[in-house]
Amino acid sequence: KDYGKLVVIVDIIDQSRALVDAPGIVRKPLLFKRMAITQFKLDIGKCPKKKDLLAALEPAAAKFAASPWGKKLAAKTLKANQTDFDRFKKMVAKGKK
Repeated sequence: KDYGKLVVIVDIIDQSRALVDAPGIVRKPLLFKRMAITQFKLDIGKCPKKKDLLAALEPAAAKFAASPWGKKLAAKTLKANQTDFDRFKKMVAKGKK
């Protein structure tokens, strides 16, 4: 359900869990083994307010979208949202090559 969403660790609970937050997600604990840590770091304090977090997240989200990992997730989402007719057009175009 939360797969592929970009979240920010706002606090560390213990050695296996962190408190995460993001736009469209309620602040909640998440296991580290369910996360894939990126190279992007935000300069925010511990447990910031939602509006401060959103303001700091905008430039980092744009950088992530431009990275290969972000492009891969965007392509996967685009493919998942294709209609039957879009898949048909792609198949026909591939056959004409």
